[in-house]
Amino acid sequence: MFISVRVSYLYCFLATCCYLCSMLANKNQERTSLAKLGEFGLINHLTEHFKIYSSSTQKGIGDDAAVIDNEGFQTVISTDMLMEGIHFDLAYTPLEHLGYKAVVVNLSDIYAMNAIPKQITVSMALSNRFSVEALDELYKGIYRACSFYNVDLVGGDTTSSLKGLGLSITAIGQAKKEKLVYRNGAKVGDLICITGDVGAAYLGLQILEREKQIHDAHPGVQPVLEGMDYLLGRQLKPEARREMIQLFDEHNLVPTSMIDVSDGLASELFHICTQSGVGAILEEDGVPLHPQTEEMALKFKLDPITCGLSGGEDYELLFTIDPKDLDKVKYMPDIFIAGEITEASEGVKLHTKGGNIHAIKAQGWQHFQKD
Repeated sequence: MFISVRVSYLYCFLATCCYLCSMLANKNQERTSLAKLGEFGLINHLTEHFKIYSSSTQKGIGDDAAVIDNEGFQTVISTDMLMEGIHFDLAYTPLEHLGYKAVVVNLSDIYAMNAIPKQITVSMALSNRFSVEALDELYKGIYRACSFYNVDLVGGDTTSSLKGLGLSITAIGQAKKEKLVYRNGAKVGDLICITGDVGAAYLGLQILEREKQIHDAHPGVQPVLEGMDYLLGRQLKPEARREMIQLFDEHNLVPTSMIDVSDGLASELFHICTQSGVGAILEEDGVPLHPQTEEMALKFKLDPITCGLSGGEDYELLFTIDPKDLDKVKYMPDIFIAGEITEASEGVKLHTKGGNIHAIKAQGWQHFQKD
């Protein structure tokens, strides 16, 4: 099933190298060109089954602009762009999973503001190698995400591209003004908390890249993926931590600062410290790592804590709380207290299991690499 990211499903995509290529190679399989439907026909085809979940959506797709009534709430907006060859590889990323993940990574930004996402827009740049059937697969994932997170698709755009696929999603959310959480609110003495676990998505990516390289060199060799469902799922089908925002509300907890872990735990901690004008001491024992993450890191001859600090794409929440709120947090499931905010002059440090203290470097994803 789609939800469990079964190994047999991944076998199909790795064995053929690319879903799109397999469609093009099979001349007996129906393939509808984008030109046959045209821009507006394509939009109608892809969006006709989307439902409206939020009462704030007054007008969705079908006019020059969407109409949203936030009824006195603060509006929160975030945009992410995913580019083929940079953010995803269709050699091992099923289009349905890509559609789902593209929505989730944007919703995660809204949850990181302690807000609730309500609407999204979807814009695409497409080369002529993509068919209507391929986009149907992509939109299956988008539809699943909208349905699961109760968000409305209210607009977007499509255009042609000379090469590959570009996917841009804007998420729109809302929150009461007093509930919004920013990156710049951390104070000396605050406790550092992390949800879930980190580093797993990075190891999932390493597995997929390894199997792709083996397949390219030896096309007949079957991929070795047994027992790796958790790591692969974290890479191909991450989830945003909606339930954590609900728990905060139920326990009347408002973090002092918060950010989602997209570019790596270390990088996100630096963002909070820089914006808040503070330092931090992170306990290695407090960084949550899944057993599969530790095991696979060692198989790749990598340091597990380095994967946890620098891996990225975990979409967990990194947040700080006032010490007086400790009792609210310590009984919440899947939250780990990982350190403390310090004076800015002390920098951002890691207290290792061996008792040593090292400066942390932000070595996560960099969007613009040096030549």
